[in-house]
Amino acid sequence: MKRLLLSLLAAVILFTGCATTQTTQAGVVGVQRRQFMLLSEKQVESMSAESYLATLQEAGKNKTLNTDAQQLQRVRTLANRLIVPTVTFRPDAASWKWEINVQDSEEVNAYCMPGGKIMVFKGLISKLKATDDELAAVMGHEIAHALREHGRERMSEAYVQQIGMFGLAALVGATAKDEQKAAATMEIASLVTTIGLTLPHSREQEREADRMGLELAARAGYDPQAAVSLWRKMTAAGGAKQPEFLSTHPSGESRISDLQGLIPTVLPLYEEAKRRP
Repeated sequence: MKRLLLSLLAAVILFTGCATTQTTQAGVVGVQRRQFMLLSEKQVESMSAESYLATLQEAGKNKTLNTDAQQLQRVRTLANRLIVPTVTFRPDAASWKWEINVQDSEEVNAYCMPGGKIMVFKGLISKLKATDDELAAVMGHEIAHALREHGRERMSEAYVQQIGMFGLAALVGATAKDEQKAAATMEIASLVTTIGLTLPHSREQEREADRMGLELAARAGYDPQAAVSLWRKMTAAGGAKQPEFLSTHPSGESRISDLQGLIPTVLPLYEEAKRRP
């Protein structure tokens, strides 16, 4: 039974490596991992646009959308500068219907949905007292997620995992005589899939967003050193952390170390950008 379980899990993982694509160009930071995509880009963009519109409508109704004109202008200025170099990674980003908004929320967060739908939460600015360079580091990171279509990749992987778990459930139900053993087998399979596939992929996506975001910020004329100070602030504000292998994000220490190692690579881009008018 154990061999059968491992074979099924291996088949699911193998399947995720078959239909792969390269969503972006490598840039100087060298992001070149091919990605498994089961859903189409248009499908995910359409779903994201609907979700973003619903968020805007809800925030507007609650009077929590773009309540501070000066803050909104600051965020949009930063975002528009970061959007310009997105063509380095994918030329079609120039034709995306970008939107940038700020929502009153104490959450220290921001996101960029597929197709360029950006939301910055007020808590990110007020609680961290983020400088323009630090805020650009966060927004560049989130824009990188959209460029790499990490949301579409996660949805595609979830579909495959679901298919695999359904098949395993049917097989276990047909072969297991003890219901408790069958349930335990399914729990183990779910845990192995999460720790062995889902979380590592998610951590790799975060590393890619860090790398590409650093390059975007540098090309837009924002100091890449600010990414280190920003993530130190984020780590300090985050409280207790679980072990990295059980997390969707790299640990603060490894993230900061990776960024510090990349700064010499992108520093010439920042210096060149600062020389431009």
